[in-house]
Amino acid sequence: MEPQLEQRLLQELEKMVSPNKKSLIDQVLQNRTRYLTVVLENIQKPHNASAVLRTIECLGLQEFYMIEPGKAYKANPGVVKGAIKWVDVERFGVAEADATARCIQQLRRKGYRIAVTSPHSQGYSPDELPLDAPLALFFGNEQEGLSATALAGADYHVQIPMWGFTESYNLSVSASICVYTLMQRLRASALPWRLSSSQQQALRLHWYRKLVPGADLFERQLLSSYDKRPD
Repeated sequence: MEPQLEQRLLQELEKMVSPNKKSLIDQVLQNRTRYLTVVLENIQKPHNASAVLRTIECLGLQEFYMIEPGKAYKANPGVVKGAIKWVDVERFGVAEADATARCIQQLRRKGYRIAVTSPHSQGYSPDELPLDAPLALFFGNEQEGLSATALAGADYHVQIPMWGFTESYNLSVSASICVYTLMQRLRASALPWRLSSSQQQALRLHWYRKLVPGADLFERQLLSSYDKRPD
């Protein structure tokens, strides 16, 4: 879509968004990031994945990756609380043997470094993990942890400190601790973790399309009228 037409569409849809919702969107966009993302590999319990998705949305992450070699993830509405509506979810297929490798390759093309979490690895704590480049944080399934492919593809290993007898934290708790700590560090830094102005504008339009009833019909009508302009 041409920039001029996109701006027109944004302006028209904005008229149909309540002032309170518009203000909230503006506030959320100022705190949104793609600098940090979370990847879940082969999670067995959908409510755990839904809890992680809800947490990362609350903390400002825009992208969420699911590697699903076993079965497709379905969001639990009672847990996710609508978070999936606001986050970009990318899935790597149920039937693909190389799903993890493909996910890592795509993340590297986007400029991410790979950090894997494991209670057994002697690695960085969330307070120490390097943040000088965008970071993709991998979490494995509840029983076996991450695959050998994910571990072999890592730039960093992450271990959350524990002082009790139990072997590991719950998946959603681990993600909450890591993402909250890393986001606090990013917010206190001079690193370019926020979305650019153009990225914010594109995401604002994306959200308006979700919010406004009949937005797709309105957009088609606008495109049709634009195409019929005299040369």
